[in-house]
Amino acid sequence: MYLSSTRQDALNAYEDFLSLYEPKYPKACACLVKDKDVLFTFYDFPAVHWRHLRSTNPIESTFSTVRHRTRQTKGCGSRNATMMMVYKLAD
Repeated sequence: MYLSSTRQDALNAYEDFLSLYEPKYPKACACLVKDKDVLFTFYDFPAVHWRHLRSTNPIESTFSTVRHRTRQTKGCGSRNATMMMVYKLAD
């Protein structure tokens, strides 16, 4: 679905995915069914913008900051202190 060239190709991949995984993972597939409209909003934008919209960089950037800080502080002492730091960085 993620790299499909058209909405119809993405919808076909979506249906294939659901038919394959719904029996084994019904709750996860129910989430996909519930959010179907939102998942395919991407295809409402012009194709020239898709390269920028497909980026997973916001997710990767968030976690790279957390990884960097936890590595630099070498564990921050207690588990609680580490969890608080990770929360504040992600927030």
